[in-house]
Amino acid sequence: MAGKDLRIVFMGTPGFAVASLKALVENGYNVVGVITAPDKPAGRGKKLTESDVKKYAVEKGLTVLQPEKLKNPDFLEELKSLKADLQVVVAFRMLPEAVWNMPRLGTFNLHASLLPQYRGAAPLNWAIINGESKTGVTTFLLDHEIDTGKIIFRRETEIGENDNVGDIHDRLMETGAALVLETVDVLASGTIKPIPQKELISGGEVKHAPKIFKEDCKIDWLKDAETVRNLIRGLSPYPAAWANLVHSETGRTISCKIFSAQSVIADETAAPGTIDSDDETYLNVACGSGWLEITDLQLSGKKRMDAAAFLRGFRQVYDFRFE
Repeated sequence: MAGKDLRIVFMGTPGFAVASLKALVENGYNVVGVITAPDKPAGRGKKLTESDVKKYAVEKGLTVLQPEKLKNPDFLEELKSLKADLQVVVAFRMLPEAVWNMPRLGTFNLHASLLPQYRGAAPLNWAIINGESKTGVTTFLLDHEIDTGKIIFRRETEIGENDNVGDIHDRLMETGAALVLETVDVLASGTIKPIPQKELISGGEVKHAPKIFKEDCKIDWLKDAETVRNLIRGLSPYPAAWANLVHSETGRTISCKIFSAQSVIADETAAPGTIDSDDETYLNVACGSGWLEITDLQLSGKKRMDAAAFLRGFRQVYDFRFE
């Protein structure tokens, strides 16, 4: 059987998932239903907002289901009525066995890491934060434990020295979409034997990628410059690394997001968080070891800007320090 002969149910929510759904639809695969998150209130007016996947699915006239609870009997009946041969999951929530075990060919997930490394909710962020030189995407069959199922395919990509998580996200979004098509075809043909993840663990450490919270994003200036720079890259443009600007005399504190920084060579040493600037063009900050030049930042309540624009509007920055 060919992949285009299968009845496919697609599950996903954010923009990353849209590329894979779009690839299926525009290449003639039979997507019989789309499962996505319920509409949620957003913005000051709390207007109900549709997920990116729902917007695309509605535009293409696809059947859309938005269950609050995936174990709801009514939802399970609706899902069963779609008679899917295969389910494809990209950036969606954890599925109960009653859902992932429903189709005759099972359910596969596209994960943004080279499994078994970086299982979890934020694999791209943690790969860059940890200073990795490569990452990728993996398709695997869902099983009882999250991100542990048998691997179908993996595709590797390099992480450039100055890549941030936004760069890698966009690159892997397209790589992943192509891999989804390849995975559908090989599962339809029955010519692949998925590999247990334990066979790819050769005694080394398995790194994890847990959900990122606000405190994970706070910069610790006691750490060396490269570690701080990797944190900034791994959180840019979202959710963004942050630190507080504190006035040396008054204690006035301003929250500041930092989106980009480069290592700079400096002979002098200073207490971590110390600012060095000409008040016009550059903004350097001392780390536990080395210095960083902050090139792109945003004060609380202000627009994102480069360092020169920031310095034009922020007088006597040398009276502050970063904490």
